[in-house]
Amino acid sequence: MAKATVGAAGIEYIQGAMLKPKKQNGHKHGNYLIMTHRTAPTTNPNCQRIYSKPADAYNRSTPPGEDELRARNRFSVVRQLVEQRRKSLATMSQDQAAFLAQKDTPGGKKTFMSYLWMVVGAAYDAEHPGE
Repeated sequence: MAKATVGAAGIEYIQGAMLKPKKQNGHKHGNYLIMTHRTAPTTNPNCQRIYSKPADAYNRSTPPGEDELRARNRFSVVRQLVEQRRKSLATMSQDQAAFLAQKDTPGGKKTFMSYLWMVVGAAYDAEHPGE
């Protein structure tokens, strides 16, 4: 879905997918229509771009490799463990205290969820070396 900014003269810019192919009866109708708006400072006044891609542009051309499957599996397991730990009353106070202690240090995680992902991910990697 595209985001648009509207001003007094109408639409100032649009950013995102304006049109996506419609899937009907097992095949897709139409193309992707994507607009981007550059926000970086520049002297070029042309900051809006439009791209049109075919309906199958985002179909995968190769099957996932072993490394990708391993990364997907790690993500799934760590996500479940993070959710369990976030709801666990047994570790909640310790986790919150440890999070606050590291929050303002250089390289410290700024959100509690990112801190839990770091801790649980490191524990998973320690239990599964080489994976």
